[in-house]
Amino acid sequence: MKQGLLIVVSGPSGTGKGTVCERLLASTPELAYSISATTRQPRAGEVDGQNYYFLTREQFEQKIAEGDFLEYANVYGNYYGTPLGKIQERRAAGEDVLLEIDTQGALNVMQRCPDGLFIFLLPPSLTELEHRIRGRGSETEETLARRLGNAKKEIQIGRKYKYVVVNDEVELAVARIKSILTAEHCRVDLNTELFEVLQDEKR
Repeated sequence: MKQGLLIVVSGPSGTGKGTVCERLLASTPELAYSISATTRQPRAGEVDGQNYYFLTREQFEQKIAEGDFLEYANVYGNYYGTPLGKIQERRAAGEDVLLEIDTQGALNVMQRCPDGLFIFLLPPSLTELEHRIRGRGSETEETLARRLGNAKKEIQIGRKYKYVVVNDEVELAVARIKSILTAEHCRVDLNTELFEVLQDEKR
């Protein structure tokens, strides 16, 4: 069975990664979502085991010691990590798996899974990015400035990704990502069995 794709979507805080990934998953039922683990506190409406696996720092560090993460990182004082076991199972079964992770984590995945499909999500502008972050109503001027400064650094890291998608409108961004997935599934190196079947066909 052909192994499924590992799709990694990243972008600066406030770019709309969560919304884009939610719409992508809703319109692509065959796409599996890898739920990340974190030590940060749940936000309003977030559900354990659905949005994240919410762990204590002690629980998270135990899983690090046991090698349970594909990647993990400390972001703004909290751990975030990608559980490895489920990803391996789903890809082996031919399922495409979506990861929504930060750039620090994605760089680690690039080292361990160079066959991954890395997509970087950009805002239309830094002005729009600031507007979106302010719209959350959860940032002080100090944390806002830090996030915007980090966004510029992350945008430079985005040059290491395979594809870039501008999230000017959510539905357009989703359509662009779906086009990328279609193209990846049509790659010759991922479909060698099609050639082999035709070459072995007896007439």
